[in-house]
Amino acid sequence: MKVKCYSVPEKFVGKTLTVYKYPAEIQIVNRDKWIATHPRLIHQRDARHTIAEHHPRPQRAPRAPLLEEELLRGEAPVLERYAAALKQHSHGSGVRQLRRLIELKRTYPKAPFLAALEQALRFGLFDLGRLENLVLKHVAGDFFNLDSDRADDEDA
Repeated sequence: MKVKCYSVPEKFVGKTLTVYKYPAEIQIVNRDKWIATHPRLIHQRDARHTIAEHHPRPQRAPRAPLLEEELLRGEAPVLERYAAALKQHSHGSGVRQLRRLIELKRTYPKAPFLAALEQALRFGLFDLGRLENLVLKHVAGDFFNLDSDRADDEDA
């Protein structure tokens, strides 16, 4: 017995359909609605004809942005640029580095943090330990009294 297989769109698989056999082609219909036309496979045993559009390959859905990226978005353009560059320079998805960047953002005052990011971007610095040192250098003069002579004058 010669078995012939012709494809139909996936939503019609398992449904009862009408098949019309003509000398040169096969037409498949569902309730007077044309579904597919295939060339007739003559003198071939166990033949199969598939139309690619009937069985689309599943497409991977675009990944949603990481939660860490969302937390860094919208606050300052320099922060967004640095986060994107940091993610590109890291191995893998960069989640650890982004989490560390969020921790630095939450720990230090905004102005020194953003100034350090500008400087780090200018020099292509993506080591977060060194970035923290830059932030501390920017913070040092504003928040800590490093001038010991002035501190002694105030005590007197």
